[in-house]
Amino acid sequence: MGTLRSFDQFANAVLEGACERVIVGEQYCDIPLGLYVIRGENVVLIGEMDTEREELPPHMIRVSETEIKRAQKVEREAGELRGTMRKRMEFLDFD
Repeated sequence: MGTLRSFDQFANAVLEGACERVIVGEQYCDIPLGLYVIRGENVVLIGEMDTEREELPPHMIRVSETEIKRAQKVEREAGELRGTMRKRMEFLDFD
C-alpha cells in the first residue's frame, strides 16, 4: 500500500509512503517501507483504495512489527515441522 506518485507505459511505478501489511492468523501489522520503485514486469494489478472504507474483519488484532515477525517465525517453524513429519510418515501412504 502507498501513494502512487508516478507510472509509465511499462507499468513501472513509484510508491511513496509504501507499507506492507503482514497477516499471521488473526494478527496483522503494517510495516513501513518508504519510497518504492516497482518494475512493471512485477505488477499484476494496480487499484485505488478508499482509506475511509478500508475494513478489516473485527477479530483482527493490530500488533507491533516485532510481534508479527515472531508470529511469522513460529508459523514457519510449525510448517517445517509438519513437512518433516510428513516425510517420516510417507511410508504410510495416506493418499
